[in-house]
Parts: sequence; C-alpha cells; structure tokens
Amino acid sequence: MIVAGEASGESRAARLVEEAHLLRPDVEFFGIGGPRMRAAGVKTLVDCRDMAVLGLFEILRHFRFIYGVLQRMRRLLASERPDLLVLVDYSGFNLKLAKSARQLGIPVFYYISPQVWAWRRKRVYTIKEYVDLMAVVFPFEESFYREYGVPVRYVGHPLVDEVGSDLTRDEAARAFGLDPARPIIGLFPGSRRSELQRLLPLLLEAATLLQSHIGKVQFLLPQSSSLDRHELDVHLESSSANVTVVEDRFYDVIRACDAVATASGTATLEVALMGVPLTVVYKVSPLSFAIMRRLIKLPHIAMCNIVAGRQVARELLQGEATPQALAAELEQLLLPQIHTRSVEDLKEVRGKLGEPGGARRAAELLDGMLPIR
Repeated sequence: MIVAGEASGESRAARLVEEAHLLRPDVEFFGIGGPRMRAAGVKTLVDCRDMAVLGLFEILRHFRFIYGVLQRMRRLLASERPDLLVLVDYSGFNLKLAKSARQLGIPVFYYISPQVWAWRRKRVYTIKEYVDLMAVVFPFEESFYREYGVPVRYVGHPLVDEVGSDLTRDEAARAFGLDPARPIIGLFPGSRRSELQRLLPLLLEAATLLQSHIGKVQFLLPQSSSLDRHELDVHLESSSANVTVVEDRFYDVIRACDAVATASGTATLEVALMGVPLTVVYKVSPLSFAIMRRLIKLPHIAMCNIVAGRQVARELLQGEATPQALAAELEQLLLPQIHTRSVEDLKEVRGKLGEPGGARRAAELLDGMLPIR
C-alpha cells in the first residue's frame, strides 16, 4: 500500500514506484494517489485531489471526509495485509495509518519526511514508535532523526533528477505563444483547492497592477494535475489580467519565466533549482496562521529559504501578502541588477540538495524491506 495525499508528494511517489518496478517488476502497488501514480501502475482507490487541504482550520472543515478515508485504508490494511506500507509526506494522515500498520505487524517505510524539525517536533516520538525506516531527502534530516534514535537513511532529493527543461528561455516563451522580448512572470497558486481559492485572486490582482504599470508584461499559469480547469476559470474570467494557462509542462513554464510568484511548498525548490527569481506568498485562515506561528520553530516558511539557511526569496505572509506588495516585489525582480543577484543566491539551493539518483536509492531501500519471493 502506498499513500500520497497531495500533488507534490504524488509526483515523488510516482517516481519511487517507477524505480521500484525497475528493480522488481512483479511488485504491485495500491492506495491513495493521482494521475502520475496511476500512470506508474498504482491502483488508486482514493484520488489525492480530494485529500489536499492546507491549514489547521481547513482540515477541520474536511475532517469527516478525511477520517472516512482513513478508516477505509485501515480496513484495507487488515483485509489485504500488504507486505509493506509506503508513506509519502502528508504526516497528519499517514502517521495515524502507520500506527494501524504497526498494530497489524505490517512494516512501514516513510519517504519524504514530515517537517518535524520545523514544527510539532514531538511527532518524532510517534515516528520512532511506528516507522521502520525513514528515507529523507535533506542531509540535515538524517542527523535530526539519528539524534532521536529513528532508523533513517539520507537518499538525496529526487528533484535534482526531475527538474529541468530542454528549452531555452526564448524557445519556451515561443512554445506558449509569448513574445520573448517582453517580460514573463509565472503565477503559481499551488496544487490544493484551498490554496487556489486564497492565492489565485491575490496573484491575479497583482498581475493586473503590473499590467497597468508595465503594460508589456506577460503572465503564465501552470495548471496542476490535482486541479480541474474550471476551478481556474472561475477566477480567470473575472480578472482583466492577460494570463496564459498551460497544462502538464511545469518545468517548461518555469524556464519561460523571468520571475515567479508562487505558493509555498515544493514549487519553491523547483523554481529555485531552475534559477528563476521568485517571491513566495502564504495565506491561510487567521486562526490557522496564529496556531502555526506558535508551533513553527524556523525563521522561514519557504523550502528554498530553509534549504539555503537564509532568505534567497522574499516571503509575503498573511497580511503582508497584498496585491500591491506582490506587484512591487515582482517588478523589483525584473530589474537587471536585482535579477542577477537573485539568480546567484539561488545557486546555493542546488548545492545543498545532494547528488542525482535519490529516487533510485529510495527504491532500493523499499526493495530491501520486501520479502524475497
């Protein structure tokens, strides 16, 4: 059984499954995922698009549905008795499932660690009790878990292999029908519906301001596989910003951009790895943010800043995330001197994510936990 509850984890899970099939073609996967996992051969019983919720208050609103899915997966663990439970990120749900697996004697492999080093650190004791092996993607995570006696192996970040485009910036611009001679800004509202509802109106208002101030600017918006087009169109149709929506070509979209406004999360690493200056926006319900502020132990929220150990991308959080502030930040990133300095800063992120082959190394650990047949 394999469980990935949102788009970024689903992509990592799909790559893990592909590598596992290269090592052992006969292994069968079932669980929670999306289109990438289905393409990799996973029988998905629940679609991760229905599971992706951001913010503590938002999770409470969807509690009944998510709890129902958890109960269903618990029953399947008991009835199907898989040889291994593979968990990918999505800690609130997955650690509960790990406990059920332990009670049934099913070993648990956890890939892409919960950010226990950032907030809710006490969860490390739950991980120690219920997880047989952690495969972590940042080097500092390995030392963190070893300190608490958790079985752990550092495998390197899979994005090092995945991120990239064969196109030049101008080729990518032309591929999307844009003028390479004019500035291009990416609008990345995230992969969760709750993120989209909170962030896309903000991004579009900022785009409208930029469009009125520097009329030659162009906008690209990648459509996440976890979202349907009509969910974007509801917002786009009420905006005067001229936005081009692109499906399935996320890295080519990044390549075409001169600057990006993005939700927090994995996308900040992907944009940073491609050397495109970015501004990160983060908005949840006021209650969720107040609680999370008390729990988070790090000075940054964006993963690119956490990995770099300093601010390499400006973060606009909650009340700071206004259309005016975002438009001003993006306009600054288009200035040649600031743009060049930002590109240099982002090189630090690439240097701290390890060597290629992370997904393969994770698959080898997974294979080692399966019975020999």
